[in-house]
Amino acid sequence: MRKYLPAAILIVLAIVLIVIGIFLQQPDSVLHKAIRICMECVGLG
Repeated sequence: MRKYLPAAILIVLAIVLIVIGIFLQQPDSVLHKAIRICMECVGLG
C-alpha cells in the first residue's frame, strides 16, 4: 500500500485544486489557457 501513497496523495491534491478552481469560477479561463497551450504544441498558435 505504501507504494501507491504518493500517487494517491497527488490524485487527492488534484481533485482538491479542481474543486477550488470551480468554486472560484475559473474553469473558463483554465480552458482557454489549455486550448492556447495545446494549439502552440501542434504549431498552430
